[in-house]
Amino acid sequence: MSASMLGLVLKDILQAVTPSQKDWDLRFALIADLRIVVQSMQNLRGATVEPFGSFVSNLFTPWSDLDISIELSNGSHISSAGRKHKQMLLGCLLRALKMKGGWTSLQLISNARVPILKFKSNRQSISCDVSIDSLQNQMKSKILLRIHKIDNRFRSMVLLVKEWAKAHKINNSKAGTFNSYALSLLVIFHFQTCVPAILPPFKDIYPGNMVDDLRGIRADAEKLITETCDANINRFLSDKSRPINRKSLPVLFVEFLRKFAQMDSWASQLGICPYTGQWEQIKNNMMWLPKTYAILVEDPFEQPQNTARCVSTGQLKKISKAFLETYGIVTSKNQDQSSLLNFLASAQVSQLIRTPWIPNYSDGQSYPIRPQMQCVMHLPPHPQQRFQNGNQGRNYSNSTSRGPKQIWRQKIQLRIASQDTQGNI
Repeated sequence: MSASMLGLVLKDILQAVTPSQKDWDLRFALIADLRIVVQSMQNLRGATVEPFGSFVSNLFTPWSDLDISIELSNGSHISSAGRKHKQMLLGCLLRALKMKGGWTSLQLISNARVPILKFKSNRQSISCDVSIDSLQNQMKSKILLRIHKIDNRFRSMVLLVKEWAKAHKINNSKAGTFNSYALSLLVIFHFQTCVPAILPPFKDIYPGNMVDDLRGIRADAEKLITETCDANINRFLSDKSRPINRKSLPVLFVEFLRKFAQMDSWASQLGICPYTGQWEQIKNNMMWLPKTYAILVEDPFEQPQNTARCVSTGQLKKISKAFLETYGIVTSKNQDQSSLLNFLASAQVSQLIRTPWIPNYSDGQSYPIRPQMQCVMHLPPHPQQRFQNGNQGRNYSNSTSRGPKQIWRQKIQLRIASQDTQGNI
């Protein structure tokens, strides 16, 4: 594998998807504009407009939607409006936005699990999803922000994975694939199970089910959760005896692809559990049964909710194929910038990076784009095999094994490099 080539292409992608100060300012301006509308509404008097999601956790890109929660006034206590009340308030907000002007593509999705009002701001050209009383999601976002303190590779990895997923059209829960939150949890789980581990199990950050503790006086509940997380994160960071993972971002990215390359073969037996930081046997977890999913990625803050519940069986095969093919490309000896960009970035981002003539990173000269390579595939053992060997939470060994027959029938001709991807890239 051309390690320097992969590293430089990932660096280019990161630079392209990292928000500028203008991207931050536009979102703050949108929030301010929406506050003016909300404050003008009699039935939302006293409500606050508060962002959450990738913007708050600093995991957004210049093209990300903005998630906003309208927190209803309930004195000092946490508000919890009923479903019909939320639908009614969002309908009133829709009419207020229409009257105000400057907001387009307004759509009320009242029958969703969480009622949402979607729209786009003309002034900022940013799409927005508004919900009512989403304090739980706000707290999840704030805790994810605190993960940056443990290791700054986390944010870079999430941005790269989200861009890669966008390129393969596997980052859309409406289409039966992963949502961005589930992808972030996959990165967290990867950082928990790589060797040595980068992140601790989430039970060591906040023991218990966080959403169950969001009750009563809001300031007290938020303070307890925040102080608990901060204390446990500081304890983890101050542990001088823990081994430090110094792998480069390209190495971690390659290992991420390798770890999940056969998920369609083990997803019916194993659940991904960031709370414990381990692969868990679904049949042994009574909270996960009797529901069945194509793949299970448990929300560590809202157990036993499955953040990947929208993933369909058919789309899971597409997702696995994306992991598998990309792994073959990034470990190939015959890679170039063009082939890497095709597999790692969307057309939008590739266009920002790509030029008619591709520079050779080693000697500074420019050469024509080389045709995409083809290769033969060898697969690492999947998690079920490791689980049975009692080797939870560890990376794949250097040995390789042939994957399920159905994968071989997909005309994938990719070669997974025989060297251990744990080496330096």
